[in-house]
Amino acid sequence: MNIGFFTDSYFPEIDGVTYTIKLWRDRLEAAGHNVWTVYPDGDYEPDDRELPIRSLPNPFYRGYRIGLFRRISTLPEFDVVHCHGPGPVGLLGLYYARKYAVPRVYTHHTPIEEYFHQGLKSQRLADVLGDIYVPLETNLLEHFDAVTASTRRINRDVDCIELPVGIDMEFFTPRGMAVADGQPLIGYSGRLSLEKNVGEILRVARELSACQFLVVGEGPHRPDLVAGAPSNVTFRTFLPREELPRFYSAIDAFVTASTADTLGLATLEANACGTPVAAADVDPFTETIGPKNGARFKYGDLDEMATAVERCLDESWQPREAVEQYSVERTIQELERLYYSVNQRTAPRVAAD
Repeated sequence: MNIGFFTDSYFPEIDGVTYTIKLWRDRLEAAGHNVWTVYPDGDYEPDDRELPIRSLPNPFYRGYRIGLFRRISTLPEFDVVHCHGPGPVGLLGLYYARKYAVPRVYTHHTPIEEYFHQGLKSQRLADVLGDIYVPLETNLLEHFDAVTASTRRINRDVDCIELPVGIDMEFFTPRGMAVADGQPLIGYSGRLSLEKNVGEILRVARELSACQFLVVGEGPHRPDLVAGAPSNVTFRTFLPREELPRFYSAIDAFVTASTADTLGLATLEANACGTPVAAADVDPFTETIGPKNGARFKYGDLDEMATAVERCLDESWQPREAVEQYSVERTIQELERLYYSVNQRTAPRVAAD
C-alpha cells in the first residue's frame, strides 16, 4: 500500500509523536508498504519520502511550527491517508482524502486542550478555550473512517480503537549499566514543559537527598527548572535516540509527574530496559503502571511520591514482562489490519467534483 502520514509534529523537534511516526514508518516499510510523511518544514534535511510544506514559527509553543498549504496535486497517490493531529497539516490530509475518496485514519496523540496554558497567561482563558476546542476536534474526528488512541484517555465523543503506539522491544532492552558511585540514580526523560510537572520531580529530589536525579530533555520550562533545582539534580539535553536504552538501563528508577500523557512512551521504554517507574496515579498510568512494573502516587502528595520512588528502589519488579503487550510488532499488525479494513469500506479513488 501507499500510505500518507500527515503530521504537524516532526523533526527536528523531538517528542513522542515524532518518534512514533518514524518507528511506524520504518516498520510499515519493512513489511513492504511505501510510507510518505507530510510535515511542516524546518531545520531538517528530508529524505525522498519526507515531504515538507511551508510553515511559520508557532507563537504559542516554542520549537514547533505551523504548516501553511501545499497543492495536493504535488503529493503522491495514497491508498490510505493517516493523520496524526488536528493542525493545518492534518487538515491538509483530510482535504486530500475527501477530494480523492481515499480512506482516512486519525490517531489521537495529544490532548491539545491541556497545552493552551503554555501560551496564555490566564489559566481561566485557557480553560474556556479548552471547553470550546474539545467539541470542535470531536466534530473533526467524525470525518474519519477510523480513530485510534493509545489508551482510553481520549476525551472525545467518538468511536475509538485502542491501539498503543508501540515499543521497539528489540531496541529498548537492558544494557547492563551500573551507577559508578553506588548512589541510587533516579531519571526522567521528556519535554520540559508545564504539563509534564517536572517541578514535582525537583520537590521529591529535595526530599530524597541521598539520591541523585538526572533530568533529560528540552522545552520552554527548562530555564525555570534549572534555576530552581537542588544540588542533587543534573540536567542534560535530549539524548540521541540510540543512547536512550543506555540511559534507561543506567537509572535505578524512572519518575514522572505528568498529567497530560496519552500513553507515557518514555515510561514504557524504561520498563522495557528493566527499570521500574514511579508515576502519578492518573490516566494513562492507571492502565500502564501496575504491580509488575512500578508504583503510583497521588499527584501533588510529596510523601506518596517519595514512597513510590523508594518502592521502585527497594522492591523486586518484572517491568519488561509487564510491557510486552505494547510491542510495536503487535501495533503494526493491528495497523495493517485497520488499513485493509477501511480500504474495503471505501470506494476506489476518484477525483471529487
